Amino acid sequence: MPADDLHVSEPGVRVFGRVLRKVFGYCFMLAACAFVMLPFVWMLFSSFKANNEIFMVPIRWVPETWQFEHYVQIWQKSNMLVWLLNTTLLAVVVTLLQVLTGSFAAYGFSKIHFPGRNVLFLIYVATMAVPWQAYMIPQFKMLSMVGLNDTRWSIILLQAFGAFGVFMMKQFYDTIPVELSEAARLDGMSEFGIYWRVILPLSGSSIAALAIITFTNTWNDYMGPLLYLRSPDLYTIQLGLKTFISQYDADYSMIMTGSVLSVLPILLVFLVGQRHFVEGIATTGMKG
Repeated sequence: MPADDLHVSEPGVRVFGRVLRKVFGYCFMLAACAFVMLPFVWMLFSSFKANNEIFMVPIRWVPETWQFEHYVQIWQKSNMLVWLLNTTLLAVVVTLLQVLTGSFAAYGFSKIHFPGRNVLFLIYVATMAVPWQAYMIPQFKMLSMVGLNDTRWSIILLQAFGAFGVFMMKQFYDTIPVELSEAARLDGMSEFGIYWRVILPLSGSSIAALAIITFTNTWNDYMGPLLYLRSPDLYTIQLGLKTFISQYDADYSMIMTGSVLSVLPILLVFLVGQRHFVEGIATTGMKG
Protein backbone atom coordinates (compact mmCIF):
# COMPACT_ATOMS: atom_id res chain seq x y z
CA MET A 1 0.00 0.00 0.00
CA PRO A 2 1.44 3.43 -0.87
CA ALA A 3 2.65 5.66 1.96
CA ASP A 4 0.06 8.33 1.05
CA ASP A 5 -2.79 5.87 1.53
CA LEU A 6 -1.39 4.82 4.92
CA HIS A 7 -1.13 8.44 6.01
CA VAL A 8 -4.72 9.15 4.99
CA SER A 9 -6.10 6.10 6.81
CA GLU A 10 -4.44 6.84 10.16
CA PRO A 11 -7.06 9.42 11.35
CA GLY A 12 -9.81 6.97 10.43
CA VAL A 13 -8.14 4.26 12.50
CA ARG A 14 -7.88 6.59 15.49
CA VAL A 15 -11.54 7.60 15.19
CA PHE A 16 -12.57 3.94 14.92
CA GLY A 17 -10.50 3.14 18.03
CA ARG A 18 -12.18 5.90 20.04
CA VAL A 19 -15.63 4.76 18.93
CA LEU A 20 -14.79 1.16 19.79
CA ARG A 21 -13.56 2.13 23.27
CA LYS A 22 -16.69 4.21 23.85
CA VAL A 23 -18.97 1.35 22.75
CA PHE A 24 -17.09 -1.08 24.98
CA GLY A 25 -17.37 1.34 27.91
CA TYR A 26 -21.12 1.76 27.43
CA CYS A 27 -21.60 -2.01 27.16
CA PHE A 28 -19.61 -2.55 30.35
CA MET A 29 -21.64 0.08 32.24
CA LEU A 30 -24.91 -1.41 31.00
CA ALA A 31 -23.80 -4.88 32.11
CA ALA A 32 -22.75 -3.56 35.54
CA CYS A 33 -26.03 -1.66 35.90
CA ALA A 34 -28.02 -4.78 34.99
CA PHE A 35 -26.04 -6.83 37.51
CA VAL A 36 -26.75 -4.31 40.28
CA MET A 37 -30.42 -3.88 39.39
CA LEU A 38 -31.19 -7.57 38.95
CA PRO A 39 -31.97 -8.30 42.64
CA PHE A 40 -34.27 -5.26 42.85
CA VAL A 41 -36.13 -6.28 39.69
CA TRP A 42 -36.56 -9.79 41.08
CA MET A 43 -37.81 -8.38 44.39
CA LEU A 44 -40.32 -6.13 42.59
CA PHE A 45 -41.72 -8.94 40.45
CA SER A 46 -41.77 -11.32 43.43
CA SER A 47 -44.01 -8.90 45.33
CA PHE A 48 -46.70 -9.57 42.68
CA LYS A 49 -46.28 -13.36 42.66
CA ALA A 50 -47.95 -16.13 44.60
CA ASN A 51 -45.73 -17.83 47.17
CA ASN A 52 -45.24 -21.00 45.12
CA GLU A 53 -43.93 -18.96 42.16
CA ILE A 54 -41.15 -17.06 43.93
CA PHE A 55 -38.57 -19.86 44.19
CA MET A 56 -39.53 -21.81 41.09
CA VAL A 57 -36.71 -23.48 39.14
CA PRO A 58 -36.08 -22.35 36.48
CA ILE A 59 -36.81 -18.79 37.58
CA ARG A 60 -40.06 -17.31 36.34
CA TRP A 61 -39.43 -13.57 36.22
CA VAL A 62 -42.90 -12.37 35.23
CA PRO A 63 -45.77 -13.55 37.46
CA GLU A 64 -48.26 -15.88 35.84
CA THR A 65 -51.04 -14.10 37.74
CA TRP A 66 -50.38 -10.61 39.08
CA GLN A 67 -51.24 -10.44 42.79
CA PHE A 68 -51.87 -6.71 43.21
CA GLU A 69 -53.76 -7.33 46.46
CA HIS A 70 -50.46 -7.79 48.30
CA TYR A 71 -50.04 -4.01 48.39
CA VAL A 72 -53.41 -3.77 50.13
CA GLN A 73 -52.91 -6.67 52.53
CA ILE A 74 -49.53 -5.40 53.77
CA TRP A 75 -51.24 -2.39 55.39
CA GLN A 76 -53.78 -4.67 57.05
CA LYS A 77 -51.31 -7.25 58.36
CA SER A 78 -48.72 -4.81 59.72
CA ASN A 79 -48.23 -1.31 61.15
CA MET A 80 -46.63 -0.19 57.91
CA LEU A 81 -48.08 3.33 58.13
CA VAL A 82 -46.62 3.84 61.63
CA TRP A 83 -43.24 2.50 60.58
CA LEU A 84 -43.09 4.72 57.51
CA LEU A 85 -44.16 7.82 59.43
CA ASN A 86 -41.58 7.19 62.17
CA THR A 87 -38.81 6.61 59.65
CA THR A 88 -39.76 9.65 57.59
CA LEU A 89 -39.83 11.86 60.69
CA LEU A 90 -36.42 10.69 61.87
CA ALA A 91 -34.87 10.87 58.40
CA VAL A 92 -36.14 14.40 57.71
CA VAL A 93 -35.17 15.81 61.14
CA VAL A 94 -31.73 14.18 61.12
CA THR A 95 -31.08 15.34 57.56
CA LEU A 96 -32.01 18.95 58.36
CA LEU A 97 -29.89 18.99 61.52
CA GLN A 98 -26.88 17.35 59.92
CA VAL A 99 -26.97 19.68 56.92
CA LEU A 100 -27.21 22.69 59.25
CA THR A 101 -24.51 21.58 61.71
CA GLY A 102 -22.22 20.17 59.02
CA SER A 103 -22.34 23.24 56.79
CA PHE A 104 -21.97 25.66 59.72
CA ALA A 105 -18.97 23.81 61.18
CA ALA A 106 -17.45 23.50 57.72
CA TYR A 107 -17.73 27.27 57.27
CA GLY A 108 -15.76 27.78 60.48
CA PHE A 109 -13.03 25.35 59.44
CA SER A 110 -12.81 26.76 55.92
CA LYS A 111 -13.29 30.54 56.22
CA ILE A 112 -12.38 31.49 59.81
CA HIS A 113 -8.77 31.45 60.96
CA PHE A 114 -8.19 30.51 64.59
CA PRO A 115 -5.33 28.81 66.50
CA GLY A 116 -5.27 25.04 66.10
CA ARG A 117 -7.85 25.02 63.32
CA ASN A 118 -6.10 22.44 61.14
CA VAL A 119 -5.25 20.16 64.07
CA LEU A 120 -8.82 20.27 65.37
CA PHE A 121 -10.17 19.53 61.91
CA LEU A 122 -7.86 16.54 61.48
CA ILE A 123 -8.86 15.16 64.88
CA TYR A 124 -12.54 15.63 64.08
CA VAL A 125 -12.25 13.97 60.67
CA ALA A 126 -10.18 11.13 62.17
CA THR A 127 -13.24 10.07 64.18
CA MET A 128 -14.63 8.63 60.94
CA ALA A 129 -11.98 5.91 61.21
CA VAL A 130 -13.35 4.75 64.59
CA PRO A 131 -16.09 2.12 64.11
CA TRP A 132 -19.37 2.80 65.86
CA GLN A 133 -19.19 -0.59 67.58
CA ALA A 134 -16.18 0.66 69.55
CA TYR A 135 -18.16 3.30 71.44
CA MET A 136 -21.81 2.31 71.12
CA ILE A 137 -21.96 0.81 74.64
CA PRO A 138 -20.67 3.96 76.45
CA GLN A 139 -22.95 6.01 74.20
CA PHE A 140 -25.91 3.83 75.13
CA LYS A 141 -25.15 4.18 78.84
CA MET A 142 -24.88 7.97 78.63
CA LEU A 143 -28.17 8.34 76.81
CA SER A 144 -29.85 5.93 79.23
CA MET A 145 -28.59 7.94 82.21
CA VAL A 146 -30.30 11.09 80.92
CA GLY A 147 -33.52 9.23 80.18
CA LEU A 148 -33.41 9.33 76.38
CA ASN A 149 -33.55 5.58 75.87
CA ASP A 150 -36.66 4.42 73.97
CA THR A 151 -37.29 7.91 72.59
CA ARG A 152 -36.84 9.46 69.17
CA TRP A 153 -34.43 11.98 70.70
CA SER A 154 -31.82 9.25 71.11
CA ILE A 155 -31.65 8.65 67.35
CA ILE A 156 -31.85 12.35 66.54
CA LEU A 157 -29.02 13.33 68.90
CA LEU A 158 -26.83 10.45 67.75
CA GLN A 159 -27.00 11.43 64.11
CA ALA A 160 -27.47 15.22 64.24
CA PHE A 161 -23.69 15.71 63.94
CA GLY A 162 -21.43 13.95 61.47
CA ALA A 163 -17.75 14.30 60.60
CA PHE A 164 -18.39 13.20 57.03
CA GLY A 165 -20.76 16.10 56.41
CA VAL A 166 -18.27 18.60 57.82
CA PHE A 167 -15.47 17.17 55.70
CA MET A 168 -17.58 17.14 52.54
CA MET A 169 -18.87 20.70 52.98
CA LYS A 170 -15.42 22.07 53.90
CA GLN A 171 -13.95 20.64 50.71
CA PHE A 172 -16.58 22.55 48.74
CA TYR A 173 -16.23 25.77 50.75
CA ASP A 174 -12.50 25.76 50.05
CA THR A 175 -13.35 26.25 46.37
CA ILE A 176 -15.32 29.45 47.05
CA PRO A 177 -13.08 32.53 46.64
CA VAL A 178 -12.10 34.05 49.97
CA GLU A 179 -12.61 37.52 48.48
CA LEU A 180 -16.38 37.07 48.81
CA SER A 181 -16.28 36.63 52.59
CA GLU A 182 -13.66 39.37 52.98
CA ALA A 183 -15.81 41.84 51.03
CA ALA A 184 -18.78 40.97 53.22
CA ARG A 185 -16.73 41.56 56.39
CA LEU A 186 -15.67 44.97 55.07
CA ASP A 187 -19.37 45.77 54.63
CA GLY A 188 -19.89 45.02 58.33
CA MET A 189 -21.63 41.67 57.96
CA SER A 190 -21.27 39.20 60.85
CA GLU A 191 -19.78 35.74 60.40
CA PHE A 192 -23.20 34.15 60.68
CA GLY A 193 -24.52 36.62 58.11
CA ILE A 194 -21.70 35.72 55.73
CA TYR A 195 -22.45 32.03 56.19
CA TRP A 196 -26.22 32.45 55.77
CA ARG A 197 -26.38 35.08 53.02
CA VAL A 198 -23.19 34.53 51.02
CA ILE A 199 -21.77 31.03 51.42
CA LEU A 200 -24.92 28.94 51.89
CA PRO A 201 -26.70 30.13 48.71
CA LEU A 202 -23.64 29.12 46.69
CA SER A 203 -23.54 25.56 48.03
CA GLY A 204 -26.86 24.19 46.83
CA SER A 205 -25.43 21.18 44.97
CA SER A 206 -23.20 20.10 47.87
CA ILE A 207 -26.05 20.51 50.35
CA ALA A 208 -28.27 18.39 48.11
CA ALA A 209 -25.61 15.67 47.93
CA LEU A 210 -25.14 15.68 51.71
CA ALA A 211 -28.90 15.66 52.28
CA ILE A 212 -29.42 12.64 50.02
CA ILE A 213 -26.57 10.71 51.66
CA THR A 214 -27.80 11.54 55.17
CA PHE A 215 -31.43 10.76 54.37
CA THR A 216 -30.47 7.40 52.86
CA ASN A 217 -28.25 6.41 55.79
CA THR A 218 -30.89 7.38 58.35
CA TRP A 219 -33.67 5.62 56.46
CA ASN A 220 -31.64 2.40 56.18
CA ASP A 221 -30.27 2.51 59.74
CA TYR A 222 -31.02 -0.69 61.63
CA MET A 223 -28.59 -0.92 64.54
CA GLY A 224 -29.43 2.47 66.05
CA PRO A 225 -33.20 1.90 66.30
CA LEU A 226 -32.58 -1.69 67.40
CA LEU A 227 -30.56 -0.49 70.40
CA TYR A 228 -32.61 2.51 71.47
CA LEU A 229 -36.22 1.97 70.38
CA ARG A 230 -38.21 -0.57 72.39
CA SER A 231 -41.83 0.53 72.00
CA PRO A 232 -43.61 -0.86 68.89
CA ASP A 233 -45.17 2.54 68.21
CA LEU A 234 -41.63 3.95 67.73
CA TYR A 235 -40.41 1.28 65.32
CA THR A 236 -38.84 2.37 62.05
CA ILE A 237 -39.37 0.56 58.76
CA GLN A 238 -36.26 -1.58 59.30
CA LEU A 239 -37.32 -2.75 62.75
CA GLY A 240 -40.90 -3.18 61.62
CA LEU A 241 -39.93 -5.38 58.69
CA LYS A 242 -37.82 -7.52 61.02
CA THR A 243 -40.80 -8.15 63.29
CA PHE A 244 -43.04 -8.70 60.26
CA ILE A 245 -40.65 -11.31 58.85
CA SER A 246 -40.57 -13.14 62.19
CA GLN A 247 -44.40 -13.32 62.16
CA TYR A 248 -44.87 -14.14 58.46
CA ASP A 249 -41.63 -15.99 57.74
CA ALA A 250 -43.32 -18.29 55.18
CA ASP A 251 -45.23 -15.55 53.35
CA TYR A 252 -42.42 -14.56 50.98
CA SER A 253 -44.58 -12.48 48.67
CA MET A 254 -45.66 -10.22 51.54
CA ILE A 255 -42.05 -9.93 52.71
CA MET A 256 -41.05 -8.82 49.21
CA THR A 257 -43.93 -6.33 49.19
CA GLY A 258 -42.72 -4.79 52.45
CA SER A 259 -39.17 -4.64 51.09
CA VAL A 260 -40.35 -2.81 47.97
CA LEU A 261 -42.21 -0.25 50.10
CA SER A 262 -39.09 0.31 52.21
CA VAL A 263 -36.89 0.93 49.15
CA LEU A 264 -39.37 3.06 47.19
CA PRO A 265 -38.94 6.35 49.18
CA ILE A 266 -35.14 6.19 48.82
CA LEU A 267 -35.50 5.60 45.10
CA LEU A 268 -37.83 8.58 44.73
CA VAL A 269 -35.54 10.87 46.74
CA PHE A 270 -32.55 9.93 44.62
CA LEU A 271 -34.43 10.26 41.33
CA VAL A 272 -35.63 13.74 42.30
CA GLY A 273 -32.21 14.93 43.46
CA GLN A 274 -29.84 12.91 41.30
CA ARG A 275 -28.72 15.89 39.19
CA HIS A 276 -27.79 17.92 42.28
CA PHE A 277 -26.24 14.84 43.89
CA VAL A 278 -23.90 14.16 40.97
CA GLU A 279 -23.12 17.89 40.72
CA GLY A 280 -22.31 18.13 44.43
CA ILE A 281 -20.04 15.08 44.40
CA ALA A 282 -18.27 16.28 41.25
CA THR A 283 -17.57 19.79 42.55
CA THR A 284 -16.49 18.80 46.09
CA GLY A 285 -12.75 19.14 46.48
CA MET A 286 -12.17 20.99 43.19
CA LYS A 287 -9.89 23.99 43.43
CA GLY A 288 -10.13 27.14 41.37
